[in-house]
Amino acid sequence: MANSLRISTVGVRGIVGPGLQARHALEFAAAFSFLLDRPGPILIGRDPRASSIMLREGIIASLLASGRDVIDLGLASTPVVQHAIQRTNAAGGISIGASHNSAEWNALKFLGPNGNYLSTGEASELLDIYHLRRFDFKDWREVGLLHHSDDAIDFYIEDLERVFDVTALKNLRIVADCSSGLSSLILARLKERHSLNITMINAAMEPKAFAHIPNTNARTVGLQLAPVVQAIGADLGVLFDMDSDRIAVCCGDGEVVSEELILPLLAEHQLRKQPGRLVITNLSTTSLLEEIAKKYDATVLRVPVGRQYAMDALAMYPAERIAIAGEGTGAVMLPEFRFVYDGIASLIALASRLQSEGRTLKEILATMPAYDMCKAEVKLDSKRIPEMMTQLEDLWQTARLDTQDGLRADLPNGWFHVRVSNTEPIVRVIAETREGRADALMANILETVRNYA
Repeated sequence: MANSLRISTVGVRGIVGPGLQARHALEFAAAFSFLLDRPGPILIGRDPRASSIMLREGIIASLLASGRDVIDLGLASTPVVQHAIQRTNAAGGISIGASHNSAEWNALKFLGPNGNYLSTGEASELLDIYHLRRFDFKDWREVGLLHHSDDAIDFYIEDLERVFDVTALKNLRIVADCSSGLSSLILARLKERHSLNITMINAAMEPKAFAHIPNTNARTVGLQLAPVVQAIGADLGVLFDMDSDRIAVCCGDGEVVSEELILPLLAEHQLRKQPGRLVITNLSTTSLLEEIAKKYDATVLRVPVGRQYAMDALAMYPAERIAIAGEGTGAVMLPEFRFVYDGIASLIALASRLQSEGRTLKEILATMPAYDMCKAEVKLDSKRIPEMMTQLEDLWQTARLDTQDGLRADLPNGWFHVRVSNTEPIVRVIAETREGRADALMANILETVRNYA
């Protein structure tokens, strides 16, 4: 795995050196420039990883050689880059940063002229251009120009202020674990502009020695964030990944909230204001969403796992028909905020719910139906996966089956989803029940799956 370059519809990712190399930055940037069929500059932003500067230099050189003007936003999260693309009418953008991965990793994320991730078709075309080496390097007369911009975060915050009443949140006590990443830049300016009561920990941006792996999981919340929240008596604790595009949270007493509940918490907040609208999520996300949607005469549209599928679905509907979109990972997109996966916007939306209802997060969670979810991974012989899926379909043929991404089976009191990972040689298994624990259902599924290991 260390020597591999992971290529997906979102972009490319790998351990720098043995996996992701300088030539990949050069060649993918040239392919991306060729893909974009419109004039205009390409924006780039990076996270503080040591390797991000190296990759930035290769990307800039390649884009300039392709005749593109480049606007370097400096230290800027993917959401900030996305907003800047939309604001400046740029041709597209490249975000450099590996989000939740440890320091040895890095990634290139490709963003279209609307600021969103590429569609499935566009991502496939980008890979074709890369593999065919259909680059268009210019001679010296047509080389592009490099510009630097240091105001992208300020414009991004102004976008936040147009959507949310940020000042109304100043009475909430919030602890934010910035994971040595970019959220600290944004939160510091929000604090200054609106006198917000935010305590930041792990806020110093680090190129190599991260305070902890920037993964937004329950374990990190419990070890890093919850003790500080308890100690200072905060109302809410929020953990960001390094790119600030997703969050994990804990209550004021330090109780860790499942990452699966971020989307339902915000979906209910949105649907109260916009009943009857559509909720877009993937097949592996909790069925609590359907229960919430039913209360507000809304519909849940489920798509395969992967951000590009959510983007494809969003493109099928006008924005005014959609209430929210996201995943069970703490990654959420709000229509008022241009359907960008954005942890800062998610934090403000969640804090706005607490403030408007005058209730604690724990009190709100106590009113939500209880679901139990189990997750597992199994290494399989890829040649036997079709046989395994066929057997699962035969065994569960009385359930409502969905085969658009592996197999999801909906049962009277729960569901399970078995799918092949897009990035690793494993099969992921998720089971959830409405009442009681999901262990028995998971054990039943794994008994079949492991026969093919």
